[in-house]
Amino acid sequence: MPQLTTKYQSHPTGVPISTPLPQTLSAPTTTSKELVLQPMEDAFYFRALEQEGILLNGPQIDAVRHGQGPLLTLAGAGCGKTTVLSARTGYLIAVRGVPASQILLVTFTSKAASEIKERIANIPCISTAAARSVQARTFHSFGLSLLRQSGQQEQILSDFSTRHTIMKIILRRLKAGETYQPETLLAALSSWKMSGKWPSDLPSNTEEEKKIKNILLTYEEWKQGRNQWDFDDILLHTTLLLNDPSRLTQLQSRFTYLMVDEFQDTNTVQYEIVQKLSAEQRNLMVVGDDDQTIYSFNGARQESVLQFDQVYPDATIITLPINYRSDSRILGLGTALIAHNEFRRHKQLVAAGSEGNAPYYASPATVEDEATFVADHLEEQVRLGEITYSEIAILHRTAGSSRSMLEQLLLRGIPFVQYGSNTVFYDQTIIRTLMDHLRLSVNPRCKEAYQSTLGPLYIPREDGMNYLIEQEKIQSKKYPLIHLSHWDRLQPFQQVAVKERIKLIKKLASLKPLYAIQEMRRLFYDKYLEAGDPLLHTQYKETLTDSLDELESAATRFDTVELFIAHADELTLRHQQMEALRDGGAGQAVQLLTIHRAKGMEFRQVYWIGASEGILPHSTVLKEQLPQEMKATRPQTMDAKHAKAAALEEERRLAYVAITRAKERLYITSPLQYHGKAVEPSRFLLEAFGVISPRANSSK
Repeated sequence: MPQLTTKYQSHPTGVPISTPLPQTLSAPTTTSKELVLQPMEDAFYFRALEQEGILLNGPQIDAVRHGQGPLLTLAGAGCGKTTVLSARTGYLIAVRGVPASQILLVTFTSKAASEIKERIANIPCISTAAARSVQARTFHSFGLSLLRQSGQQEQILSDFSTRHTIMKIILRRLKAGETYQPETLLAALSSWKMSGKWPSDLPSNTEEEKKIKNILLTYEEWKQGRNQWDFDDILLHTTLLLNDPSRLTQLQSRFTYLMVDEFQDTNTVQYEIVQKLSAEQRNLMVVGDDDQTIYSFNGARQESVLQFDQVYPDATIITLPINYRSDSRILGLGTALIAHNEFRRHKQLVAAGSEGNAPYYASPATVEDEATFVADHLEEQVRLGEITYSEIAILHRTAGSSRSMLEQLLLRGIPFVQYGSNTVFYDQTIIRTLMDHLRLSVNPRCKEAYQSTLGPLYIPREDGMNYLIEQEKIQSKKYPLIHLSHWDRLQPFQQVAVKERIKLIKKLASLKPLYAIQEMRRLFYDKYLEAGDPLLHTQYKETLTDSLDELESAATRFDTVELFIAHADELTLRHQQMEALRDGGAGQAVQLLTIHRAKGMEFRQVYWIGASEGILPHSTVLKEQLPQEMKATRPQTMDAKHAKAAALEEERRLAYVAITRAKERLYITSPLQYHGKAVEPSRFLLEAFGVISPRANSSK
């Protein structure tokens, strides 16, 4: 392999070296020690916090002291929002005399709720009993507790694999298993519910809508017949409970103070719950950052933060501008980048984090070179003792854009934790089907490869497999799929299609892997995926073509199908071995995760890979027309032009989140080729340095 000449530099490719580095100002050093003087009546409380090493800055003190009425606390990345939430809870109890049981604090994760409860318990002037009495819960936990108190005894169907299996059974029973995918139906149903609508309200204007509604209602009936709910049902039934005036009045009297964490992530149903509970007392404190709204596909509404003072005209707005996480140059890059978003609340963060390094940039030729370069770099740093594996995170935009990086980690034996997936790229469902066709071209009797090839032939997988096994027992064939061409359950055109597919499989082994994949996509696979499921979920659909293009990129390095299959199988084996060795714990392991999953986390050293046009910002938002499924995540009143602008701004927020995960070291790589095409470094990086790329201008 030729030696790579890629090097880290102080500026992204395309930015003059003389351009000053973005950098924030240093934060003021004054804290409660200087700002809260001893004669003040609440000084005792701040002295108690100081005993625990909690030294609040000026804006944090203002938020903690806030009394009655609505409060929007804009908490930038790393600005101590958890500290403020727990400290204000303690302040209400210790200084304002609010009974702890009247305080409700809602978060999005049980981990965040536990952390806040723990911090409250550690405040010296808060009794153990008071700390326990504070209701710090997730939306789902809070809703379920109310429903249980109201006599609801439904079991919670929490495991996704179980729901997936149930939907699969229903699809088989309704003979729709080859048209719809269980995961996309479940995602569509969840999205519908989180917009505040019930399954019975699903549209049924067309034949397609009637089929989908029938499937989803059958799923709902299955749950009802077994007295079960899923997580979305909890929130919907909570809103139903709050529609009872007497019950709502009771809850409003009980919870006189309501605080909501990560307010920018609330969907329509959660937002409605918050509004109803706080409507009477109006002592609502929300903490959030509109610059970190990256979950619109899950119903998150940036408007919750942007329009807060329109909904509550008497609201107090406090910005927490002091970042305790990142070096001033890392924070400076993030601040300069996000400033190009038009629809946001202006905030100028300043740095109080530990001093680290300025961000470094590199432009490898391809994603393969990028992965090799990053792996070389982090291995060398670990070898020199400058960092440990567990202090490193590698962030990427989509599952497909991490393929080459994951391969390098596996082949080198670098321990890693892959969030959100426990499979190698080649074992993902849509990729596995094409790989199995290649496997059959090399070994037509590979039983493990039969099942996934049946879907694109529109043959029920389970029944088809049973038929194949039975026929093979009667008479073994070199190409067992040929049995299907004589199956009387199939239509004549399907029997012909089976024969044509076998001819193709025979041909594939003689082609280079890239051409074999392109031929399958051209002849049947792209059409099958496109027509097979009209409900493909936003996140799934935006990465569908991405993943197939990535498979082509991966195949270009191999001359024969045999070598390509051997490579994929070796990676699967290594991944299984690493999973077994890790035994469920992260330990000393690199964290490999999407930017979406990294939100709320921080790492000493971050590699942001794929900082190129078409990766981030993603190719879907750069198209002339925004895909229909992405338009669906925007308000119905928004026109196409503004929907596209909003989608691009969300991509910029993703870049901002990636940057602000880093504490001391940030390394950004922008491959110059992606899926066989030349690409520029991400416009977001160039904009942060004051350089506007021609590509960015042309897409406006």
